[in-house]
Amino acid sequence: MELKAKLNKPYTEEQKKDFIVKFNHQLGYEIKETPQDLEALGFTQEEILQNERNRINMLSLTAADVERAIYKDKGIDFDDIIELIKDNPDIDVKALKIELKANNFYRGNPYVEQIGTLLGYTSDELDYLFKNKELRSDKLV
Repeated sequence: MELKAKLNKPYTEEQKKDFIVKFNHQLGYEIKETPQDLEALGFTQEEILQNERNRINMLSLTAADVERAIYKDKGIDFDDIIELIKDNPDIDVKALKIELKANNFYRGNPYVEQIGTLLGYTSDELDYLFKNKELRSDKLV
């Protein structure tokens, strides 16, 4: 937890109350009273979301997990994907072929997002795949 704010002693009861309302009740920080001060500890909502994004980006699946999920959902495999994108000037096909030979796929790899988008998957669906090792069967409409 990070120190987000501090109210040094001496402070009045009114200042203490205002500090707690602002930093605990409104912003959700943990309040800790020390002999020297009152501290607000925690993370902002943006920091929490960024930490979660970083965690998800580090999730990995084996190549077999990814290919199995795509085959189950779309009936295509990696060779079919190469065939679909071979004429796309925005994708380095040789580099993608190398990526598809990797033992592990990481959610944060830009190719995952790029190919996922080309196959019609949303970012949320790709996150779900990496969290659950399968694509969502009840796709949101």
